[in-house]
Amino acid sequence: MTLWKPAELTAIDAERESTVAAHRPDGTLRTPRIIWHVVAGGQLFIRSVRGTEGAWYRGVERTGTGVFEAGGIRAEVALVRDSAHDAAIDQAYRAKYGTGSAVLAITNPTATATTLRVDPR
Repeated sequence: MTLWKPAELTAIDAERESTVAAHRPDGTLRTPRIIWHVVAGGQLFIRSVRGTEGAWYRGVERTGTGVFEAGGIRAEVALVRDSAHDAAIDQAYRAKYGTGSAVLAITNPTATATTLRVDPR
């Protein structure tokens, strides 16, 4: 696993929204989707608010790779299922985005089931 540089994580974390575009099996990119992201434990995480039914998430499931962009950083990434830090990730979403209905959606079991660690490649 390659790690993000601290300055990259700081720049990414400062942004409220990011985009992710999964690679198709032929290597082309799917349409970028705007998502929320958080940093927890020095790692970058994303979730699908629609759970496994989210179109971008289904694309990620096929290849596990894509392009992530936020805070002036654009990187080829590996998107790895990681449920080991869900409580810390929930807390990070609440700290960053508040406690409204959108945060309730991104921290519910449907979304939590799609937690992905975003690792630069």
